[in-house]
Amino acid sequence: MPHAIAHVTPFPWEDGHEVNVHIARVADELASRGHAVLVVAPSRTAARVRDGRRAVRAGLAPKPGAVQVVAVGEALGQPLGSRSRATLPIDVSRTVEQLFTETALDICHVHEPWAPSVASVALRHSRTLNVGTFHAPAERLVATQVARKLVELVFGRLDARLASFEATRDLLARAFPAQYEVVGPGADVVDDARPEGRVRIGFADDEERGALRLFLRALRRLDDGGPFDVVVRSARGPSNSTPLRAGLRDQVRFIERGDPFAGAHLAVAGSDGARPAPGMLLRAMGAGAVPLAPSLAVYEEVLAEGERGLLFAADDAHTMGAQLRRLIEDAPLRERLHDAAAPLREQLSWGSVADRLEAVYERVLSRRHPVEGDAAVARRIAGRRIIDVDLHMHTDHSHDCATPVEVLLATARDQGLGAIAVTDHNVVTGAHEAAAKAEDFGVKVIVAEEVKTAHQGEVIGLFIDEQIPRGLTLAETVAEIKRQGGLVYVPHPFDRMHAVPDYEHLLTIIEDIDLMEVYNPRVAIGSFNEEAARFAAKYRILAAAGSDSHVAQGLGSVRVRMRDFDGPREFLESLRTAEIVTKPSSLLYVQALKFLETKATPPAARKARRARRVRRATRKG
Repeated sequence: MPHAIAHVTPFPWEDGHEVNVHIARVADELASRGHAVLVVAPSRTAARVRDGRRAVRAGLAPKPGAVQVVAVGEALGQPLGSRSRATLPIDVSRTVEQLFTETALDICHVHEPWAPSVASVALRHSRTLNVGTFHAPAERLVATQVARKLVELVFGRLDARLASFEATRDLLARAFPAQYEVVGPGADVVDDARPEGRVRIGFADDEERGALRLFLRALRRLDDGGPFDVVVRSARGPSNSTPLRAGLRDQVRFIERGDPFAGAHLAVAGSDGARPAPGMLLRAMGAGAVPLAPSLAVYEEVLAEGERGLLFAADDAHTMGAQLRRLIEDAPLRERLHDAAAPLREQLSWGSVADRLEAVYERVLSRRHPVEGDAAVARRIAGRRIIDVDLHMHTDHSHDCATPVEVLLATARDQGLGAIAVTDHNVVTGAHEAAAKAEDFGVKVIVAEEVKTAHQGEVIGLFIDEQIPRGLTLAETVAEIKRQGGLVYVPHPFDRMHAVPDYEHLLTIIEDIDLMEVYNPRVAIGSFNEEAARFAAKYRILAAAGSDSHVAQGLGSVRVRMRDFDGPREFLESLRTAEIVTKPSSLLYVQALKFLETKATPPAARKARRARRVRRATRKG
């Protein structure tokens, strides 16, 4: 099934960065299969940025079978740990927010999503499913992540994390623990026959500055006039600190552009580990060259520990020169290493890369909840009256609340609420008491419980009857709610001021979540509610809200306006067309009241005050 997919790069589109080459090839392959692909990138061209922003303001419609490049800002700075000049666009956030808010997309695929960059901004505003690919080996990137909390927040929005190499995966998993799947990069596979006789050696100056100097030092250990020629792509030219002998200068040619590996027998890398370029070696192997590289983890992975090429100790020009001599003189060795790379060259095709990405996309998309509801139930409730419902509140049966059940019910009635869910912490006694007295106050009560799990935050069970013990795992708690025929409601899911399940934990129960709290007025930082709304939207989870009131004055500060219901099935169907209504409230005020009622008042005074409040509520009832 064709999908609308956005690929987001932090690197200026004109720069020809290897990540952009990867995106361009993958985008073409996906479009050829009928997908609609947007490439979102910064640009060095003011006209392209202007056109991109105009297109976003006019409303982009992804076109099936086509690739559309959208420039969202000018390239001005560098994302943290980047290997080349890249992005932090002026005003990019506004453009990216509009793009991802108003454009219908199925997948947002960000590349190198280190903050700050276009990719990290896209993750911040994306309301669709997010896939992230980490291309670089990550040694430098991980080492430069000083703003760890910011990076973790950015990565927390990823629904699937991909790494281009096993070495990258292992480093990232240690620095930012999560599950990373290896989806290797592609390359243009053109394995032309090599001419007999002279051996052609290719070198691309894609690594750190010292790599070229090391390579030229190794060449000095070869004989003048030997049966080899060298093509070096470098804008810097030969190193002045490592002059070549006159005989060698005739055999070494420098170019500023082009592919030094086209027609090459050998491809050489020289990184000392500061900035390896494994993608460069893969491109060379796709062109049929046999690699020679330093013994770095990512290069050893590409060379299969020496089965597809030769290795040497990093920064060792003497051994590098000896291995070069060996490869130049031993044609059967070159042939054996070349043939050993044949299976890898098959995997390098862009069609193969697209196959693996499509599998990731389908797996992630399959976790979205169905759009369709229960048509029969929808018809049954179609003519019901509209009521306001508050789905999250507490009574004095909770350890941190002093509101008597009668006061809660009287306040709910006075606030015009037609139904409430009583969600005391780790007990259902308050909810059962409220349900028994509800008819006297004209308010429907949903028996519920807010359960503290072992280490994965809290979850609410709606329409349950039996108390669920605290301290179970998240999965065990959800299973117990389902056993009772209840609904799984995730409260304040991203409020990091409280114990909440992290993103990965939510993904383990995603199919069992029935509704999610997208607005909670007790959440101190608004972006936490926004993050919950994004999560619910992209997984198509029904959105809900509750006041989380611990004092009667906070009740009804947010309400769900929906058709009246009877039981969990009608409740869910009514929620599909519900409206969440908020009203201004002071978090400081209700928190102060909670403190005064539960902490600052002596027990005897609390008991007397409770009795007075119950009498007043009962008389009003």
